[in-house]
Amino acid sequence: MKDEKKLVKNIIRSVKGGGLKRFPLLTLRDMVIFPHMVVPLFVGREKSVRALDISMLSGKEVFLAAQMNASTEDPATEEIYTVGTVCQILQLLKLPDGTVKVLVEGKRRGEIAAFIDLQDSLQVDVREIVEDSEESTELDSLVRIVSSSFENYLKLNSSVPQEHVESVKGINDPGQLADSLVSHISMKLVDKQALLSMASPVQRLERLLVLMEGEIEILQIDKKIKARVKKQIEKTQKEYYLNEQIRAIQKELGNKDDYKQEIRELEEKAHTLSLSEDAKKKALAELKKLQFMSPTSAEAAVSRNYLDWLFTLPWGKLTEESDDLVMAEEILNADHYGLEKVKERILEFLAVRSLAKGIRGPILCLVGPPGVGKTSLARSIARATGRNFVKMSLGGVRDEAEIRGHRRTYIGSMPGKIVQSLKKAGANNPVFLLDEIDKLSSDFRGDPASALLEVLDPEQNSTFADHFMDIDYDLSSVMFITTANSLHPIPRPLMDRLEIVRLEGYTENEKVEIAKKHLVNKQLKAHGLLDRSVSFNDSALTEIIRYYTRESGVRNLEREIAAVCRKVARLVAGGAHRKFVIRPVQVREYLGARKIVPTNLEQGEATGLVTGLAWTETGGDLLSIEVAVLPGNGKLTITGKLGDVMQESAHAALSYVRSRAQILGLSRDFYKNYDLHIHVPEGAIPKDGPSAGITMATAIASALSGMPVRAKTAMTGEITLRGRVLAIGGLKEKLLAARRGQIKTVIIPKDNEKDLVEIPDELLKGLNVKLVCHMDEVLTAALTGDYSSSWGIASSTTHCEGTDSVVPH
Repeated sequence: MKDEKKLVKNIIRSVKGGGLKRFPLLTLRDMVIFPHMVVPLFVGREKSVRALDISMLSGKEVFLAAQMNASTEDPATEEIYTVGTVCQILQLLKLPDGTVKVLVEGKRRGEIAAFIDLQDSLQVDVREIVEDSEESTELDSLVRIVSSSFENYLKLNSSVPQEHVESVKGINDPGQLADSLVSHISMKLVDKQALLSMASPVQRLERLLVLMEGEIEILQIDKKIKARVKKQIEKTQKEYYLNEQIRAIQKELGNKDDYKQEIRELEEKAHTLSLSEDAKKKALAELKKLQFMSPTSAEAAVSRNYLDWLFTLPWGKLTEESDDLVMAEEILNADHYGLEKVKERILEFLAVRSLAKGIRGPILCLVGPPGVGKTSLARSIARATGRNFVKMSLGGVRDEAEIRGHRRTYIGSMPGKIVQSLKKAGANNPVFLLDEIDKLSSDFRGDPASALLEVLDPEQNSTFADHFMDIDYDLSSVMFITTANSLHPIPRPLMDRLEIVRLEGYTENEKVEIAKKHLVNKQLKAHGLLDRSVSFNDSALTEIIRYYTRESGVRNLEREIAAVCRKVARLVAGGAHRKFVIRPVQVREYLGARKIVPTNLEQGEATGLVTGLAWTETGGDLLSIEVAVLPGNGKLTITGKLGDVMQESAHAALSYVRSRAQILGLSRDFYKNYDLHIHVPEGAIPKDGPSAGITMATAIASALSGMPVRAKTAMTGEITLRGRVLAIGGLKEKLLAARRGQIKTVIIPKDNEKDLVEIPDELLKGLNVKLVCHMDEVLTAALTGDYSSSWGIASSTTHCEGTDSVVPH
């Protein structure tokens, strides 16, 4: 108790020098207390409660200052305004929840000279701010102006209590008047703090007048807006009342109003259009409800919108299809070079349609890398068949309502994109392209892929149900075509509805022909050079294809041709009138240094380094696999950002090599003394797939045995633990990558022999393709030396004709 009294005495003592006095500090949130102001406060922070306790023991005076950020729980000294108010505690009441209710009265202004932190509370040394005492005619006039302005403010703001108004009217002191008016005028904390910091009553009154006039202007604008809104509401109510009176009079006279005329027109459409039986019943029922609705009601607007959609759909409208196979073939050949398999499938469909009119349309899925012409092929199919063409992009679609539509109970509901596109097509048998079907997503709004099951099933789409239309619609006459870069993301039930047609990448010669027949003329026309004697020779196109693009399609090829055309256009626009023949030299001049450098393969034989063939959504690529043998205890490290399947292939490859340890000249327990590190370069790019199995096994066998891998040899194939080589996909894309990488020997699974029939001869020319069905054959073909005769490995015939071979001992 003695220590506490001693502390209080130290706090309330006057500080020597400078007329300072020490007070407990109470910080305020979003509030500034002025002299002559009586304010109730609720205090809950520990330091603030402690400050009040000390004040009650030391004369009941406390210094109140605002904190700069109201959200700060424990503000630092630099976050507290230095100018505040010395206040007298009139009443203090501690509440059961630990907070304190205190009634304070502002006495005088003060400025903090120093902060004293006592851990459990904060005290400040305060220098009192003495107000300027000045009397003049100008001050009296300013007081009258401020009082008059405050009266105008009260007329516009009725929220100020009348008793407060009367208390302000009796104040004659200018400083007290300015301080009293602050609490009745809306202003920011910064403005209040600025007024508190002004010692001169004249300055405070002038600043207060400016702030008050600004508030008056805002209140006047607010009053005008409210009056305008009220007038508009009254006008609307008046118009509604008069319209109802007019309708009542017209009903008595038997006249036809516009609303009834509109309903009669809708009824006529319901009877004349070729609606289905269910659609006609639904339309008539909706019209019957519409007759008893007010035309200005929200329900009437929803019903009219529904009927508009119902009557604008192409019920029974079919475009006349062309069954001229010769013309269709000409259109397909004119629009696309190559793609013989796809063209043959389209012509077969047209032939069957010409013979059997009622056959259901197929659901084609064009699968291939970007830029091979999937979307443009769908447009050509529409031209060849004489149908209208509509397209819906499915990339990034997550909401099932995009397919099936929203139910009419939702505000702003609409039919799905299927129904909307049919309205746009204007016929019931268009070519409907569903683009990027492999880019569908799903979340809490539903699964669009599941919604497409009904659309793309020929057995179900004759009764497609859109949530908005709420009736069955026949989609069986629509020719749906879908596109995808890869089949893996497509759900299995949805893929079961599709007829897969693969579009592989183009060979170099095919790209040259496509550029000559389509791309060059298209870009010359786009750049205004069609009649300017500009031409590309074959070697220039080959230069662009080989050294400036690396793709399966021709999209980047077209971009590079466009870049050359831009350079030529600039020369022509600058006054050049010569004939431009684009050769490889000009290509390098216009496009800069070659962007694509041939894959950096080891020129000679290398140990532990094997080139694999990989397939990606953008085409084929070469993949180098490196193996390092290190002293250790049998640990296998795999790097290069490989997926789970590829890592499993690495383990399977190692297990196979361990089973062949003796044949490779290794001890049975060699793995106990060595660590293996398998790395696939370009480690930032994710890689996955089983077809690198034989590549990894060859690299491991080469690194452990010390036998180099033959130069310019690449391979692809999945491996089993017993050494069988399983079939792979994307053979054409991989062979294209081998040609680009100047590979001479390609090792592929024997199960892929059937796929070689569809590979163009020009692609196989110069490639030594070796078919294998067992890993022993791969090692024989890939490693230098007479591997099979040296170590007694069984011949390929034994492996191919029998089942899995037994591991020799």
